[in-house]
Amino acid sequence: MKIQDSVAFVTGANRGLGLALVHELLARGASKVYAGVRDPASIKLPGVIPIKLDVTNAEEVAAAAAQCGDVTLLINNAGIARIVSYLDPAAIDTAREILEANYIGPIRMSQAFTPILKRNGGGAIVNVLSVGSWINSPELSLYAASKSAAWGFTNGLRTSLREQGTQVVGLHVGFMDTDMTHGLDLPKTSPQAVAAITIAGVESGLEEVLADDITRAVKQGLSSGIYLAPPQR
Repeated sequence: MKIQDSVAFVTGANRGLGLALVHELLARGASKVYAGVRDPASIKLPGVIPIKLDVTNAEEVAAAAAQCGDVTLLINNAGIARIVSYLDPAAIDTAREILEANYIGPIRMSQAFTPILKRNGGGAIVNVLSVGSWINSPELSLYAASKSAAWGFTNGLRTSLREQGTQVVGLHVGFMDTDMTHGLDLPKTSPQAVAAITIAGVESGLEEVLADDITRAVKQGLSSGIYLAPPQR
């Protein structure tokens, strides 16, 4: 997958990582970038075409696909996070809200754009995941669970689309310096750095991009058994 002269569609493109990805795609020579956002008026970048899109709205997803039939790269970036414990009385309703955006949303978008990518030579899909795909915490328990589900979907989608030549990339990242992590006193990676390593990974043919030190450490720990439960006696 080469970014030069590609046509990209980025969901959640008006801030944070989504906006950084738009800038990176333009810098690398994408011929057109569609920005899928709830408020098209929030997109004012030259060379970027705003598309009204809420990934939880099936009709808007279908309309976006009908309007953007030249896409060769889909980046499923839109998502939400809520600080709610599994034991909170609001957990069930909040879990549904988060899963609808972070898990069902990428499925909807991928279903809608897979035929378009096939017609246009295969292309690529990037699903923005998280270090939370592999580990969890009380504060972000529901968010992490949604990213675990999205990771499973990403792996299955990769197998399903291999025959049509569509590259499927899972981006795992820890804490980024965005609105989502505002107020958290933790080491954070800039969205611009994550965008750069993500697009470089797409061009290198990677199936998985580990964007920062904490993500690489956790993934290595999983494979070495560090994060596995001890055997039962």
